[in-house]
Amino acid sequence: MKKTLSVAILPILFFFACQQTTDKAIDDWDIKNPTNKVMLTKDVQWEQLNPARGDKSPLAGTLWGDRKADVATGYLGKFVDGFSSPPHIHNVTYRAIVIKGSIHNDDPNAEKMWMKPGSFWTQPKGEAHITAAKGDVNIAYIEIDQGPYLVKPTDQAYDNGERPINVDVSNIVWLGSDKSKWIAKDSKVQLSYLWESKNEKDLKGLFVKIPVGYKGTIKSTGEVMYSVVIDGGIAYTLPQNNKVEKLDEGSCFSASSKAIHTIENTESQEAVFYIRTNGTLEIQ
Repeated sequence: MKKTLSVAILPILFFFACQQTTDKAIDDWDIKNPTNKVMLTKDVQWEQLNPARGDKSPLAGTLWGDRKADVATGYLGKFVDGFSSPPHIHNVTYRAIVIKGSIHNDDPNAEKMWMKPGSFWTQPKGEAHITAAKGDVNIAYIEIDQGPYLVKPTDQAYDNGERPINVDVSNIVWLGSDKSKWIAKDSKVQLSYLWESKNEKDLKGLFVKIPVGYKGTIKSTGEVMYSVVIDGGIAYTLPQNNKVEKLDEGSCFSASSKAIHTIENTESQEAVFYIRTNGTLEIQ
């Protein structure tokens, strides 16, 4: 049975591990052909995540990639109030973050442990589990490193050596500019490091939290850069045409090469967004 873990040590260890990459200079920012993109929640196309369950299936809306293909993918999962899946396994490991509502994901016989928005969990491939939800609107961001994403019966369960983790939002550890070289000195932006890939060099996932009234830039390197708004909302300026897009919870911004992301928090609450990247960040 999975437990909610206090992961105070994990972000700190990850922080020291990644400092080797942050020491590299990010110098030339004269970007001729920016690759910045946005995907708004209002434009997400929803379909059944598990068509075999018919009307009882949760819905899935792709933000990037293609969960039916042999590629990395990020998508939104939507669950109705009272949803509970039968015990099952997946052929691939996934990571997930609660965006709205309350979601439980654990061994079939475990007591319900409801994760609130901002909570993070992982589900190893081959392990039997159930997923349940309660609340008027229940949405999670889910990502896989390789597809296709399939649902299989528990008689095909196996132990692949990975162990699941549930991190409640109350156990997220935030680091300020005094602890991360990615944040400009005296900035009120905070980071929380969630995971780092053992298989792909430099691929990692983290939370970024910006205060009310923040207006600044995030410079990113690498060909992998996907960010999903988890809590609150931000105004994002596309460099191609200076168009300002309002990104609410579940919306995504991305780039496939070195990029400058101009962001403003015009809301009355802090904003939190998740970043998946294989590069470095410079947050002003």
